[in-house]
Amino acid sequence: MTIFPGGRRRAALALALSGVLALTATACGDDGSGAGDKGTEGSGKGKITFWDNNGGVRTDVWKEIIADFEKANPEIDVEYVGIASKEVQSKYDTAIQGGGLPDVGGVGAAMLAGIAAQNALEPLDARIEASSLKGKLNTAMVTSVTAAGGQDKLFTVPTSASNGVLYYRTDLFKAAGLPAPTTWSKFYAAAEKLTDTDKNRFGYTIRGGAGSIAQALDAMYGQSGITSFWNGEKTTVNDPKNVAALEKYAGLFKRTTPAADVNNDFTKMVAQWDSGQIGMLNHNLGSYQDHVKALGTDKFRGIPNPTLDDGTRVQVSNPVDGLGMFSTSKNKAAAWKFIEFAASHASNSKWNKSAGAIPANTDAAKDPWLQESEPTKLGAEVLFSGEATIVELPYYLPDWNSISKAENESGFQKVLLGTTTAKAFLDHLAEQLNAAQAEWQQQNP
Repeated sequence: MTIFPGGRRRAALALALSGVLALTATACGDDGSGAGDKGTEGSGKGKITFWDNNGGVRTDVWKEIIADFEKANPEIDVEYVGIASKEVQSKYDTAIQGGGLPDVGGVGAAMLAGIAAQNALEPLDARIEASSLKGKLNTAMVTSVTAAGGQDKLFTVPTSASNGVLYYRTDLFKAAGLPAPTTWSKFYAAAEKLTDTDKNRFGYTIRGGAGSIAQALDAMYGQSGITSFWNGEKTTVNDPKNVAALEKYAGLFKRTTPAADVNNDFTKMVAQWDSGQIGMLNHNLGSYQDHVKALGTDKFRGIPNPTLDDGTRVQVSNPVDGLGMFSTSKNKAAAWKFIEFAASHASNSKWNKSAGAIPANTDAAKDPWLQESEPTKLGAEVLFSGEATIVELPYYLPDWNSISKAENESGFQKVLLGTTTAKAFLDHLAEQLNAAQAEWQQQNP
């Protein structure tokens, strides 16, 4: 029995995964043609369309990179389309079913399997091998997105990785005589001490709107110390230790956090922290530059998420972002030129410096700005030095993105509001994940 909404999408994914369809081609084309449009290489000149999967947030830097590309390739015109991150999955799904896919689009690991399973993405392994990117992409990121695609193929060229970051106001901590919130016990103590509701001051801001599940999972596994997402064929999300961790974390809502947090996505949460008297914020490296613009560099720090008191660090994996080429493109040669340019040393460094993220291009990762950005430097050390245990999230499940976002974000809000329990919420999440895992294993024996 299917327990997920969106049966039409799941049916399409199951059909694709079963191998009934060829791996190269069923997405509907830009010209409105039906399934089976495989696109063409084209002339390598003319117009291509690019969808930015974080439109509005990274629009400016992408327009700089596009201008650089068009200057170097005057025979190619890139049409930029910015799409908000919370909408991009549904936009891709709609275009796959009804036509209108771009030539190139931002496709991160979290949504990769669902799109690849519909045969909408072009495998890029051979193109990389024959390009200037060969040997220039971070091996761990390549491995991550290859696994996330679920077919042992590279469907997106990795461009960046992020990391969970705890931003805290050093000025407020100093005034309160508090140590840096490097452990979960120090984090909770600071959240309490920095809260003065009569003066509208809060110790923490919690993410209750779009994107809340990933942050909650990071807090759960970080506190429980559980090191694997699966125990055999069953997920560990509803392990009693994780239930207790979520109860404690969600218990901060309205007590040491603003009431508005229940609806806040990352943009509202970041803006609230930058402009108000709030002690701590969990986000990722992507908001670092926003904090610098709002606060300068002397009023806050960004450090890796807290450890247990004994120094044990467990965190969930953050999805690697990347650029995919859609199978329906009528100008794949030009589309690839753009991807290759965007993932090159100069462009990749420019984009990641703007975003405060960790570059996928190994030359870009050596640029001086990376050492000058403390959160990025510390995040890179955590990700690649082996000091943390990373709980790998199942991005390979075609339904992962919908399960971990739209289908359960309202449930997490109910936990915050106290209308459902952490256990009931996590049991429901586990039921969905176990069913998705069983289906995936059946399709991939």
